[in-house]
Amino acid sequence: AYNIHVNGVLHCRVRYSQLLGLHEQIKKEYGSNVVPTFPPKKIFTLTPAEVEQRREQLEKYMQAVRQHPLLGASELFNSFLRNAQQETQQIPTEEVALDICLSNGQKVTVNILTSDQTEEVLDAAATKLDLPDDLAGYFSLFLVREGVDENLTFVRKLQDFELPYISITSLQSSDYHIVLRKSYWDMAYDGDVMDNRVGLNLLYAQTVSDIERGWILVNKDQHRQLKSLQEKGSKKEFIHLGQTLKYYGYLKFDPCITDFPEKGCQVIVSAGNNELNFHVKLPNEQMKEGSFKVTRMRCWRVTSSQVPVSNGTNNPCNSAKCEVKLELAFEYLMSKDRLQWVTITSQQVG
Repeated sequence: AYNIHVNGVLHCRVRYSQLLGLHEQIKKEYGSNVVPTFPPKKIFTLTPAEVEQRREQLEKYMQAVRQHPLLGASELFNSFLRNAQQETQQIPTEEVALDICLSNGQKVTVNILTSDQTEEVLDAAATKLDLPDDLAGYFSLFLVREGVDENLTFVRKLQDFELPYISITSLQSSDYHIVLRKSYWDMAYDGDVMDNRVGLNLLYAQTVSDIERGWILVNKDQHRQLKSLQEKGSKKEFIHLGQTLKYYGYLKFDPCITDFPEKGCQVIVSAGNNELNFHVKLPNEQMKEGSFKVTRMRCWRVTSSQVPVSNGTNNPCNSAKCEVKLELAFEYLMSKDRLQWVTITSQQVG
């Protein structure tokens, strides 16, 4: 069996024959010219080198399908991964209660099936909160890990190819939670959300939380104004003031490594307002800030590779001495005639 990881965490185990069956179904549905090349069958027993080669080929195949705009969003592909996840974790389909956390620390408990996919769990949470269907799409479920001093690490946005209950229970740690947050970058959509009482409360709670965590930058004068609006219960005015602050609506990620502007630079990435904001620590200890506009990104890719854990040897990877390395790379229009690839190494790139 081959292990499929999502952001470095085991999602499911599948056999070659299962992946070949998926490939044949996709090919039949979408045509041979759309589907990536699949590693061919072998008549004889594979050597260890051939086994590793096939694993790499299968990994590239799955990444290519996932990143294809048509195939990656297909129910055929997503349902395959959901079924494989449930089969791997050996969790039967049954009714369960699942806690969904809100930005203000409160929880909403929804009654779902273990086999319910992400969209169904989101709909259940929206129904429990009395959030209208047309606004539920403005929000998403995020898998987060709570560290020391209540620091939050965003593991990933939960996807259509996974079952949220199984995703969180398989981690077997109380540090992980599922959080409901808005999932758009353009603050122009805030107006639609604020027209609804529940939407306004959710957006207000998220804004307060992000300010308290230091994700939104506030000076002393702005802090006094915000405090006054809070005391008056002026939620809309509070959010309107929040919209004028730096990094409003951004997601802040853990420190990671980038090759820009120099290889091996430590960087803190924030995503929002249709850009990736970089706080880079240069080798001379100076801090440099910059941003990459989404509109200037020509293309992007997410890749994963297995690398040996540092142990003083050059042994190849095996299941006991290997970790998954994840990279996000995008080609960026630096100037009128110059494109450059920028790579970020982080477990949060998915």
